[in-house]
Amino acid sequence: MRDVLPEIMHWWNSGLRFGLATVVSTFSSAPRPPGAAMAVHGEEVVGSVSGGCVEGAVYELASETDVPVLQRYGVTDDDAFTVGLTCGGIIDILVEPVSRETFPELGEIAGSLAAHEPVAIATVISGPGRVGARRVVWPGRSSGTLGLERLDEAVDDDARGMLAQGLTGVRHYGGQGERRLDDLAVFVHSFAPPPRMLVFGAIDFAAAMARAGKFLGYHVTVCDARPIFATARRFPEADEVVVKWPHDYLASVTVDERTVICVLTHDPKFDVPLLQVALRTDAGYVGAMGSRRTHDDRLVRLREAGMTEAELARLRSPIGLDLGARTPEETAVSIAAELIQLRWGGSGKPLTETRGRIHHDG
Repeated sequence: MRDVLPEIMHWWNSGLRFGLATVVSTFSSAPRPPGAAMAVHGEEVVGSVSGGCVEGAVYELASETDVPVLQRYGVTDDDAFTVGLTCGGIIDILVEPVSRETFPELGEIAGSLAAHEPVAIATVISGPGRVGARRVVWPGRSSGTLGLERLDEAVDDDARGMLAQGLTGVRHYGGQGERRLDDLAVFVHSFAPPPRMLVFGAIDFAAAMARAGKFLGYHVTVCDARPIFATARRFPEADEVVVKWPHDYLASVTVDERTVICVLTHDPKFDVPLLQVALRTDAGYVGAMGSRRTHDDRLVRLREAGMTEAELARLRSPIGLDLGARTPEETAVSIAAELIQLRWGGSGKPLTETRGRIHHDG
């Protein structure tokens, strides 16, 4: 929807009614991802949902329907030759009429996007709920309802988790919001880029951390100054592998409060200058691997380099939660567990020892 927002906001602000078609799920080789949108007002069309394969059929439906409709297009349709995807894929598209009355939160959503504030739109697309029911979720508040308080609470939890990871997709629930059932489908459209995970040190622990980072939804970069070790072949799960001195690379990239920095080198010539840069960024997490002896030696070197106690207090070292981890994979799990705990404010205790809601609001 971001691509068509200027045009639809003009229509919305003018009090006009228009059709909005959004890709909510794809199968096989569909050309546009979930979240791709096309808007229709009269003979005006903006955006695309399939790169041209089914736009004609979607245009007709968006021009005619007065209620939200979930429509599937692809090779399984009887008229596949006419409106099917030439690439052989299948897409599910939600088509809904939009106006100031049916979508009153659109103006506030546009304001959030202009301010780079994360926001998610959760919409019932199938099942026992009301198709088209909508709830807008921000990190600290929500608006609208999907019909039931229990369902709203479950979707809020999931939407905020997806926002934190920059994920868009369909989540399934029971008719009363039960997580163990899947008869009600909700499309969560997140407007936030995935957070970055910067892993320094091209070692086996970094390979395990890259896999864990991708699983959690991070955009993962592995960086090391040694070209013989820092190769895409050794780190296939990483989004990018950079050969550069770590502190120089970190100083050249954008770091925000969602960025995770994992220093796995435990070599003073790499990690001391790197941590001098890292601890002065806005990164939400800076962790360094090593024994307690290595950590104590590292602190001495950082103090000698001029780091303040307030800056050093940001360092999570030794990195990860105390899980008794030994292997690279187990260590990656312990680091991932610490990231989740810090993001949502968990205690780190076994759930059998806690009371109240399992899911934290953060």
